[in-house]
This record gives sequence, structure tokens and C-alpha cells, in this order.
Amino acid sequence: MSVNTLKLVVTGDDFGYCPRRDVGILECFRAGAISNVSLLVNGNSAASAASLANSYNMPIGLHANLSEGIPVCGELQHNSTLVSAQGVFRGKMGIRKALAQGLLNMTEVRQELCAQVRLFRELTGQNPQHMDGHQHVHVLPRIREEFAQVLHEHGIPYTRVPVEIGLHRCGWIQGELMEFYRGVENDALNTVDVFKNHGIRWPDLYIGLSTMGKNMTISNIQQALDYSVESLQSCQAPHSPPSHSRTSISIELMTHPGYPSVPPEGGCGEGPDDFSQSWERLHEMEILKNPLLHSYFSEKGVHLCSFKDL
Repeated sequence: MSVNTLKLVVTGDDFGYCPRRDVGILECFRAGAISNVSLLVNGNSAASAASLANSYNMPIGLHANLSEGIPVCGELQHNSTLVSAQGVFRGKMGIRKALAQGLLNMTEVRQELCAQVRLFRELTGQNPQHMDGHQHVHVLPRIREEFAQVLHEHGIPYTRVPVEIGLHRCGWIQGELMEFYRGVENDALNTVDVFKNHGIRWPDLYIGLSTMGKNMTISNIQQALDYSVESLQSCQAPHSPPSHSRTSISIELMTHPGYPSVPPEGGCGEGPDDFSQSWERLHEMEILKNPLLHSYFSEKGVHLCSFKDL
């Protein structure tokens, strides 16, 4: 199979989480280091982030959030199955535990997702170009069906399928983190047919689990991209069957750059978490802007783009 073009969507997640994260994401975009952003509409700086996106013509989608902070739907902020006794979402692992125990009301899940789409439109003046899930909640059992239906009903064409083909080769990811990543990938594989049945699309390949935070190096990005493309060309990508007539391959690289959050500013209603305060946010930003990475992209014929360019 001959492939002429590699289209790479480099997404900066958590846009709107806090002003310092947003400044870093904007710097990356203006430097040509990322080509797309994903907005947390319940984030501390969501409104100003949306304004930045409009001012700088940043391609923007919705980072749907069911796990951190406060729901945007007022009816669900108290006495709903989505929140704890404190009125906040149950957390990355808490939502998974509640789901496994059958505690979540799927009508409320859809209600909150629709409310976030509406708020996105109010903030940005446009429909999301794509919609994924903060902490990968969009591929969880039962939630995936609600998510797919919301995308279909609101005319949102693209999502993310977080299956990284070369993850098994990454010996630097161990213990509970690798266990979590494996769970995400398994959920994502089980989501493929649901998304297909609703006419939803996604890039051919995904990279991002193996290159998070301190694990983001130029070498790791190169290896992940090379291995993923080779695997797709040899028909070893079960979530994205290759076409013999394919002239281009599309890839999404998930990133989380930015200047680290400084409490109390930031977060989604609870203040910034350790992830956003970490030095690893700055590390990602510096790697993404490194000229050596962009030289590699040029050598490989990689073209950075947004979802609307796929």
C-alpha cells in the first residue's frame, strides 16, 4: 500500500482548565506545535479560553467531562447519580466504580453531555468539530452508547478512540498506570462498533498513552508514530481496518501541555489537581515545540492539521 500523506492532529487537551494551562496551549498553537484543542466547558477559564480560540482561529472541540469538578447542568449539581455528597463528579476511578456497581443513571449522563454541548456553542459560537471524553469516560460501558447518540443528534462528526497499537512495547509504563491504560484500550475497542453504527468517525491511529508527561520524548513520539503506521500498513490495527486504496493516514496525538497550575486558580470547581500542577505539563510543552521534532515530521512527510482537514 502506498501512502502519500500522514495527517497528524496534535490535540492539546484540558483547554479552559486554568489560565496558565491556556497560555501554554496557545503558545504551542502559535508555534505550530499543536494543531487542535479540546475545551473543558466546566473549567475555571473556559470562557476566556473560548475567546482565545476565536481570536487566534484555533480549531476546537469539546472535552466532555463527567469525572472532575461540577456539572454544568444545574439540575444535576445536587441529588444526581453523577455527583458525590459534596456535589462534585466522582473522579476518574470513582465514576468507573459507580458504573460497575450500576449506580449511574444514563438519562442523567445524556442530560449532562447535552448541557456541555450547548454551553460549548454558547462560549465558542460554533458546533464542536470533535468531542472526546476527559479521562476517557466516553468509551466506558453504557456511557459509550449515550455519548454516541449525543454526537449523532448534535451533528458532531469526530471522536477519539484511545487504542495505541504499540503500547505493549512500552516497558517504562508499569504497575497500576499500565493496568489503567489497558482498561482504557479494552473499553475503546468495545466502543468501535457503537461509534460506527452512529456514523461517527475518528483518525486511523491514536498516540498519547505512551507519551504522557515525563514519557513524552522526541524518541518516544517517533517510535510510537513509526510503529503505528507500520502496523496499520500491515493490517494489524483492528480498530481501524486499512483500505488498499488509502492515499493518506490520519493520526491523533493526545497531549497535555501548558504552564503548571498554581492553586487556587484553575480546576473545574475544586481547584487544580496534581496532574495540572505537575512540572510535566511544562515538559510536554517544551518537547512539542522542539525543532528536532518538527524536523522529524518534515522528513516523514507528516502534516499537522485539525479534524476538519481529515
